[in-house]
Amino acid sequence: MSVQVEISERNKVYGRSPLLTDAVMHYCPGCSHGTIHKLVAEVIDEMGLQDNTVGVSPVGCAVFAYNYIDIDWIQAAHGRACAVATAVKRLNPERMVFTYQGDGDLSAIGTAETIHACNRGENIVVVYVNNAIYGMTGGQMAPTTLLGMKTATSPHGREAAIHGYPYKIAEMVAVLDGVCYVTRQSVQSPAAVRKTKKALRQAFENAMAGRGLSFVEVVSSCNSGWKMSPVDANRWMEENMFPFYRLGDVKVVTPTAI
Repeated sequence: MSVQVEISERNKVYGRSPLLTDAVMHYCPGCSHGTIHKLVAEVIDEMGLQDNTVGVSPVGCAVFAYNYIDIDWIQAAHGRACAVATAVKRLNPERMVFTYQGDGDLSAIGTAETIHACNRGENIVVVYVNNAIYGMTGGQMAPTTLLGMKTATSPHGREAAIHGYPYKIAEMVAVLDGVCYVTRQSVQSPAAVRKTKKALRQAFENAMAGRGLSFVEVVSSCNSGWKMSPVDANRWMEENMFPFYRLGDVKVVTPTAI
């Protein structure tokens, strides 16, 4: 038996992160949050930071993130995650501190906290999940909802003259001097998952090295809010979200050699 186990371990190419708990995730089938959680857990584990990491999750679909990743968590009020993370990092500069936020939280009620944390260059990581809709509360229009996109509060499609334009907060924060890394990724395919994990690792390394704030946006689907199957939602995201929210690095500040 021991020989069989040894051979099995030697041949294993992938394993479940030990930081993921046994709690059954509450996310809808096809939701991107579960995959992103997995990547965050893997990066923290591979960097040996489980006992030194604090995550901050506010209101929204990801509010129960603390149930799934076995690290220290703080729940923030709606939109206030970056402010809470700032306090945690300043009081505990040796800690790895990150926020995990959706677009309805970070780019709506939390815009001010986000912008000012970025401008100050806080040594934290912001993980921003953008599915262009308020997923938890009934599928209302979000600041990131595309023009023409139908939601519960824009049943005929978003109109610029009535609702304003969707905005790209990654490009907005990229102009701030306190931000060292801004990237926009996705998780709808194995290749995309690998790129997102690499981006998260870079962001976490930046924070631990004191380089400033890192902003990782993940363009995601919300098949329940969009009223599509998971397969159709991914296809719609690729055809409609990606042309507007273009994937790739938006800003990379190369560390200055000492």
